[in-house]
Parts: sequence; C-alpha cells; structure tokens
Amino acid sequence: MIKKLLSIYQNSILFPSKPENPSERFLYFCSESEDEWIGIPKTELNERELNLLKVLYTLVEFPSSNLHPTVKAWHDFLFSNGPIPGHLAGNILRIIQFNINGSEASQPEIESALKGFFTEEVIIIWVGRSRGIVIEGKNTMSLSEEEILSMSETLESDFYVKVSFYIGKPRVFSKQLPEKFHQEKEYFTFALSQLELSSIFTFERVIPAYLSYYLSPELKVRVSQEIIELFNEDHEIFSTIKVFLENNLNASMTAKKLYIHRNTLQYRIDKFVEKTGISLKDFYGAFTVFLACLLFEQKK
Repeated sequence: MIKKLLSIYQNSILFPSKPENPSERFLYFCSESEDEWIGIPKTELNERELNLLKVLYTLVEFPSSNLHPTVKAWHDFLFSNGPIPGHLAGNILRIIQFNINGSEASQPEIESALKGFFTEEVIIIWVGRSRGIVIEGKNTMSLSEEEILSMSETLESDFYVKVSFYIGKPRVFSKQLPEKFHQEKEYFTFALSQLELSSIFTFERVIPAYLSYYLSPELKVRVSQEIIELFNEDHEIFSTIKVFLENNLNASMTAKKLYIHRNTLQYRIDKFVEKTGISLKDFYGAFTVFLACLLFEQKK
C-alpha cells in the first residue's frame, strides 16, 4: 500500500527497513503491518496531506544530526534501543512530556523558557515539531504540579500557544526506563486525543478514562445505561456532576467553576441522587458515577 505513494510523491524514497542515515529534508513514514518505510521530501507535503498520512501510517521522527552528545545518547536510549547513558545506575529520574498546540513556535525559544522554569541541568529532547520531553534528575525535581500549571499559563501568554504537560512518575534510572517511558507516552497521546485539552495530565488523571475507553461494549452498557439516560435528558446535570466529582465534592469550588449559585448546585445534585438512587458521598457511588461520566463523554 505504501508503495503507491511513490506515484504521488515522485521524489520520495522507499526503504526495505528503518533508514540508517535519515536526511533532515525528508519526513519518514512506516507501515507497521507491512514493515515498509518511505521518505517524502518535506517541501512536497502541505499540512492537510501530512495530517492524512499521519492517520494512515506512523510518522517516525529522527533526531537531528547536530544534537548535543548527551541529548543524542538519551534519545537513542529511549527511542532506538540504544545503550544506557553514562549516568550512575540507581538515580531517581522524572520524565515530563509536553505538547504544544497552536501556531508554530520557535523550538529554541520554547526550550530556553522551559530551562528558565526548571533548571539548566535538565535534559530537553524534541521528539517532533510540537512534542518533547524534559528529563529531571533527583536534585532538579523542584516544580510541583501547581507550579507546572502556572508555567503552562505563562508559556501560553508569552508564546500564544497551548502547552500541555504529562508529569511522569519518579523512577529508578535503569535499562527498564524506556519501557516505562513509552507506557507514559501512550497515556499522554491518549489524553491529547480523547480528553478535553488540559494543561496538566498525570497517570491518576488519565488512567480512569483510559480503562473505560477499552471496556467491552457489553460492560459499558452495564456500567452506565441508567445514568447515561439521565445525562441524555439533562446535559446540565452531566456537566455539574462531572465537575463536582473532579473537584473532590467541594461545593464552593464547583459552583465557582460553573458560575452558578451553591443553591443551584445543590438542587442539581439532589435531582441526580433522586433520579438514580446513587449517593455521591459514598466512595463506591462516586466512583461508579465518575466512570459513567467518562463513558458518556466518550460516547458523545
């Protein structure tokens, strides 16, 4: 199938396996089912064609040939089954992924800004035009989730782009790190495509939606049928209940976020409890309803 692209992009190159010496003038696509590769000149692709090809095939980003040796070593280790970089085994690391959504921003400017928020000691690796990772050592893990959220808002204001972060778990630096990282990369990709565009994602925030997405159709119906019927009838109740649960049942914070009076909030909660017979004050009830909220959102 991928061979047919040769007739459309006549300056493209077909490869029987992963290119060993990729050129920065080409974009490389892989057909995983057929194990075929093709390189297409960047100048021959417009944005619409690029997006279509990314749906049909896997776009593989190769590191720039002029990368700093430390950055290249880490890129090879995480993405190309390269040797473990020359750091002491047993150190604790945290990998924070980021995605830029908006007009084309200068990578050097974004990178400089990120180092200003983190520390100069962090390692920043770009894995695409708008995706990258920040690698922190134990001594540089200084930013809390709230501070990273504040950083995202500042970047949005300064560069007019939306920047989302996935905060990885602190992990021991070992040869198993790439496998753990690619799991987190999968969660981040899922969150960007399936969840509302947010500034901060973590394992805890993504995994409920991730699991609910992959439930069998039969289980989805069993879990949420009656609740979803109510949500279909009253979308206000759905948005109210979801925000209420996401804010740890804090009525004041929920009312503030929804721009409604607390009495209005309480009326909607009481109406939901009356219609479903499920108490939100009980952990099991709240968990079941939150799962139903995620399923309803995915169904929409």
